[in-house]
Amino acid sequence: MTTRTSPLSTKTTFYQDVVRGLAARDKSLPCKYLYDERGSQLFDRICETEEYYPTRTELAIMQQHADPIADQLDEAVMLVEYGSGSSLKTRILLDALHQPAAYVPVDISEEHLLKTAVELQSVYPGLDVLPVVADFTQPFQLPESERPASHVALYFPGSTIGNFTAQAAGRLLQRMAELLGRGGGLLIGIDLQKEPAVIEAAYNDRQGITAEFNMNLLQRINSELGANFDVSQFTHRAVYNSQAARVEISLVSQSDQVVQLGECEFHFEPGEELLTEYSHKYTIAGFAEFAAKYGFALHRAWTDPREYFAVLHLVVEQ
Repeated sequence: MTTRTSPLSTKTTFYQDVVRGLAARDKSLPCKYLYDERGSQLFDRICETEEYYPTRTELAIMQQHADPIADQLDEAVMLVEYGSGSSLKTRILLDALHQPAAYVPVDISEEHLLKTAVELQSVYPGLDVLPVVADFTQPFQLPESERPASHVALYFPGSTIGNFTAQAAGRLLQRMAELLGRGGGLLIGIDLQKEPAVIEAAYNDRQGITAEFNMNLLQRINSELGANFDVSQFTHRAVYNSQAARVEISLVSQSDQVVQLGECEFHFEPGEELLTEYSHKYTIAGFAEFAAKYGFALHRAWTDPREYFAVLHLVVEQ
């Protein structure tokens, strides 16, 4: 197995992003930094909670429709997965694909990615598994596979696209279209709009794992950047904004406090929110219309009986 590493956000970039976010009038942090090794492990646990429906619903869709989905991607494909995580859904897809040339998982969490890649290589010894450690929102180079690929297809499960603002999601779709080229296919999962109570429960599990996942970002900033966040003085908050069709996830200051980071000081008032993540919810028609702005056309859509989630196959036609 060959490992390729693309330039990552360095410690300096991490520091700059955090300072920029904390200095803003409405404080926020990039959600990509939630996924260090511990954060990735915690997210895997979130996916197993009773309340978090997206993962098991998307898994069921993939299991039920694996063959027609694989037919859409065609044979001898180089399958590139963004934010691969533990690759549970990917195994269903790999089992159904017709003689795939290579699998390229792309993730920012190096240890988690490489561990998963080793496991997949052992399960699929005839497949060229080529992990790329990278921030997929930035340009990176695709590796070359030993077996020639007829084309490249992107797999972006988990409704990760929903973590981006409309502007950032548009930039990402544009980069995807450029990487794929005309005729290239994108298999993407999107979380659908539904009852707010169902959505909010998914981000406020009774075990408190989502809260722990959110808090871990502060602990990471402390350990890697030398900040002095008092984690006990923040609480997790996740609410659904129906007007914007998104969950807004934040950490709420419980006191009047000052956080030191390098030479910078940041004041938090009681009740002040530090935004850590969005999770947008879509309709199939609405997402197809949005993706069309960046050259994608919807070819197929699969959903579950309750229409909680959808897996879409879009093709670059411009």
